[in-house]
Amino acid sequence: MMHWIIAPVVLPALLAPIIGFVTRHDIRLSRIASVSGTVLLLAVAIGLALQAAGGETTVYRLGSWPAPFGIVLVLDRLSALMVLLTAALALIVLLHAIATGWDRRGRHFHALFQFQLMGICGAFLTGDIFNLFVFFEVLLIASYGLMIHSGGRERMRAGLQYVVMNLAGSTLFLFALGTLYASTGTLNIADLAAKVPQIPVEEAALVRVAAMLLMIVFAVKAALFPVQFWLPATYSNAPAPVAALFAIMTKVGAYAIIRIHTLAFGPDVASTEGIAATWLFPAAIVTIAIGALGVLGARRLMPLIAFSIVGSMGTLLVAVASFTPEAMTAALYYLVHSTFAAACLFLVADLVMSRRGGDSLTTMPPTAQNGLFAALFFGAAIAMAGMPPLSGFLGKLLVLDAIREPGAMPWAWTAILVGSLFTIVGFARAGSTIFWKSTSLALADEATGGSAPATGDMAIGARPGELTPVMAAIAALALLAVLAGPLAAYLEETSAQIFDREGYISAVLTPEEAAE
Repeated sequence: MMHWIIAPVVLPALLAPIIGFVTRHDIRLSRIASVSGTVLLLAVAIGLALQAAGGETTVYRLGSWPAPFGIVLVLDRLSALMVLLTAALALIVLLHAIATGWDRRGRHFHALFQFQLMGICGAFLTGDIFNLFVFFEVLLIASYGLMIHSGGRERMRAGLQYVVMNLAGSTLFLFALGTLYASTGTLNIADLAAKVPQIPVEEAALVRVAAMLLMIVFAVKAALFPVQFWLPATYSNAPAPVAALFAIMTKVGAYAIIRIHTLAFGPDVASTEGIAATWLFPAAIVTIAIGALGVLGARRLMPLIAFSIVGSMGTLLVAVASFTPEAMTAALYYLVHSTFAAACLFLVADLVMSRRGGDSLTTMPPTAQNGLFAALFFGAAIAMAGMPPLSGFLGKLLVLDAIREPGAMPWAWTAILVGSLFTIVGFARAGSTIFWKSTSLALADEATGGSAPATGDMAIGARPGELTPVMAAIAALALLAVLAGPLAAYLEETSAQIFDREGYISAVLTPEEAAE
């Protein structure tokens, strides 16, 4: 049994208390430990991705207890991809937090950061729905601590709303788990995938209830309509590096929908047929509209970015709702792209806001390196909006190409194209106000002998350490576009593995268990 599979969970779980109790009074030691752990996590994630690329599903049985009786972690192409994405994003965000000094504003930043990584990686690797709930709760606790990092009245209020909403989701999750266990006698994903299709339709009422409750819970995590309202308030008031890390958290909800509703409640399962697709597609369409209108109407930079994430989740889940290998390939590509694009926007916003003194979309004197910040914002914005040449254009093109069903195509294409237009207009207005109009104002004042050049924070340029994480995120978006062919081929194989129910069951369960 290969023990590296559990490393993405154990490594941050061991590191977090060490940082929290041993090095918390020495910021340098905390930084060294946190960066070292995250780099090691990235190295492990690369190794796991290379192993999973061969197409084999590898199972780690804790205590050597066989499934479904014991706890199992499952490594396949999808889980390996998500762990690798998490580790890469975490390193970028952590370096930004250190370079900008955000980690100094609270004693427990690095410990909470590692606990957050533990929860995210555990959610992606677990092969059991109950343990998915456990890792969701780890995420909730750590993310709340990060959300209120450095304090503030608005941040505390948004954090309270975030916790209340997620606790309600956790309660529904427990109801769903109880209902599912009562009707199937198991919570292991592979065991569910084997047993649910065997339940007669007339006896599957409880299973349908559990499937619907789980869809609602995962919709909360993914910020899907009608439970998307927590995200703009939370992300717009969180510290910018924390909001950048949160870009992967909505993907946990999307991952859970992909994993559970293809294996256990797949579209070809008679007892739960149509539950996911029937509700998921219209909700995703409305989510795109809400995100686009929010971007268009935002009066602050952070809410504008938060609403763009809402819209991107709608686009992602429109593709997922088709539940076909082609659409799933497009969804996975867009998932990776939108994670880096959202994080990049938050990191750029942090550099700009720290020099403007706030995120209000009003004309102010230009900051130092105004042209550089404008270029970085432009790159991240066109990626999120879906314009060439970066990966957002290819991602949305793949999604549109994959949705060709007569009933879905007009709605999906209209929502995505019109939503993209609104997003472009919203980002163009924001960029014009922050960068172009501010420069025009300065030139006009200079010509008339008016106000003096900007001083104080506005006159402070970004150091190389502050720019490197943003540049890395932009580079990731460019690489996704340049390497779109090889990546799409890998994702096609990933999608095929996602829909291979029998392959997953046979890898996790012994032949005797699968037959029972």
